[in-house]
Amino acid sequence: MSGLVLREDDNGLCVLTLNRPEKLNSLNVAVFEDLYEHVEALAGQTDTVGCVVLKGAGRCFSAGHDLGDIAAGEKLPRPNFQSHVIEALSGLPQPVISAVHGHCYTGALELALAGDIILASENAKFADTHARWALTPVWGLSQRLPRRIGQAKAYEMMFTCQTYSGARAAAMGLANQCFPDASFDADVAAFCRMILANSPFSHRANKRLIRETDGLPMGAGLAHEIYRGEGRGPDMQERIAAFANRKK
Repeated sequence: MSGLVLREDDNGLCVLTLNRPEKLNSLNVAVFEDLYEHVEALAGQTDTVGCVVLKGAGRCFSAGHDLGDIAAGEKLPRPNFQSHVIEALSGLPQPVISAVHGHCYTGALELALAGDIILASENAKFADTHARWALTPVWGLSQRLPRRIGQAKAYEMMFTCQTYSGARAAAMGLANQCFPDASFDADVAAFCRMILANSPFSHRANKRLIRETDGLPMGAGLAHEIYRGEGRGPDMQERIAAFANRKK
């Protein structure tokens, strides 16, 4: 790996950091190659990693797709490589958190939307500017954005290309929460610790249930939950016993 995506592990929490701060973490092929290697490794590390955070180094999450890389003629390892990487990140068994500060434009928004949860700083700036450049999304935005914020609001973002602050993103459901800039890293870590305190079995099973039933009619979704859900996890008895002991 080239060091364009850094990994840091801390007691079940894995933090992946986009590491091109001098280029505002703009996304080129090499960044996606590094990210893919990390994601492939994480997919097989559910015993040691219970939550994954994706963030950016320096001033922002990411300014988006590297236009210089496009102009130079991207050489992809395979067709539609970036969309495959984003789908692999989205499909990780563990909860995935996109921690967004500063710029998160267009391709970066497509990447952030791979997170199960988006946490924003007050200084976050979200925008989809495909239409400004006569482009259309190819990394998943047309599917993930309306599912997150609704069709009408997705149209608004896509048609106007305007910028949305962290607070505005939280108000419209694009971000789950907005935290103060000064405490953003600590607030993200505390949020992730709340996740890690709960059963990793349940997190993986619940994520799988939601993904597998997405788009199904209610009856089919309920049947899937009842007959194909995983029920009790191996840590259930231990957790109930620990709770009972605390009450005593």
